[in-house]
Amino acid sequence: MTTVAVNDTATTAAGEARRLRLGFNSRIAFPAGHAAEGLRDGIELFRVAEQLGYDTGWVYQRHFDNYLASPLVFHAAVAQHTERIGLGTAIIGARYEDPVLLAEAAGTADLLSGGRLQLGLGTGQGGYDHIFGQEPNDGRDQSQARLATFLRGIRGEKLGEVTDPAGLVAAGTGLFVRPTSPTLPDRVWYGGGSVASAERVGRQGLRLLLSTILHGQIDDYGAELARAVEAYRAAYTGTSPSRVAIARSVLPATSPELARGYAAYDDRAPRRPVRRRRPAARRPEPGGQRRAHRVPAARLRAARQPAPARGHRRNRRPPPRLGAGDAVVIGGRRPGGWLSTGRTCWPAAGAGVGRRRSSSSSLRTSRRSAERRSRSVARRTHDPARRR
Repeated sequence: MTTVAVNDTATTAAGEARRLRLGFNSRIAFPAGHAAEGLRDGIELFRVAEQLGYDTGWVYQRHFDNYLASPLVFHAAVAQHTERIGLGTAIIGARYEDPVLLAEAAGTADLLSGGRLQLGLGTGQGGYDHIFGQEPNDGRDQSQARLATFLRGIRGEKLGEVTDPAGLVAAGTGLFVRPTSPTLPDRVWYGGGSVASAERVGRQGLRLLLSTILHGQIDDYGAELARAVEAYRAAYTGTSPSRVAIARSVLPATSPELARGYAAYDDRAPRRPVRRRRPAARRPEPGGQRRAHRVPAARLRAARQPAPARGHRRNRRPPPRLGAGDAVVIGGRRPGGWLSTGRTCWPAAGAGVGRRRSSSSSLRTSRRSAERRSRSVARRTHDPARRR
């Protein structure tokens, strides 16, 4: 449960001290398949809260989830079971609300509750633009445009004129929201998450909702919150006294076991993994060399290595690639040298790859050639056909 404290920023005409108003905020959750039971429990929550002396009960709006999605319809029902407690919304996302329909629903709910509606609006959760028939857009700009039309509607301003002569209303007739509640414009709140947004809410003459979420790099949360409140008060242009509501999360424990469970909540809550940056690749110093183990070398095309003979043993595996800055170890007996990779020696340019043979291989070849020659001479000597 979230507790909302509302502080009046001005004293009364008689000089009375300000009064701190205490409220609560609930999502009105329900398990899948038990929405009716969850909504009735929500109404009972407001009824009991009124008996306990709470000034206002606030509800969230959540689309496509097992939470309350239509706060104004819910509050119209709660109003029939309560008499004094204020009925707040914190918040209704303006980005997905039609401003004219929202103005009509808000006026109806406020009249049914006897003027107890505390209407909190904000940008709201995004990600559903295509579902609500919108092109991808900046939610804040969209919300501000719709908020302007909504405020004109609840204030009874003219929104347009009839232009279709085939309609039921004569062309040129002014279009106004009906019904409207005369005092509702003084009870509209808007959520702020930074000093700049709090100042904008003040310029619009609305009441300010602040929660535990503030945007940007914040070193001192309390000081940043105070700066937001001061900026709001300095920019406020409304005719009624300005008000600021600050929300804090409170978890009431009815048993020691439940208290221990709440205390251990942070330890069990999943945390996002910390992304560590990979170290930047080390660049070789100008003129420097890397160590010579397993030279990833032979891009030996750069060294103009002659192609090995077909079928040669070195054709069985491609040579390693030689990169810039790689060290080359020179060794071997033949002119041109050999590149040492730690396991295999690769001939350097001009080493004569196809002509090199080991001494043992040459000896075996000479012996086989001598044996073939001796057998050929013997056949010519003893074959009578050959002698004739």
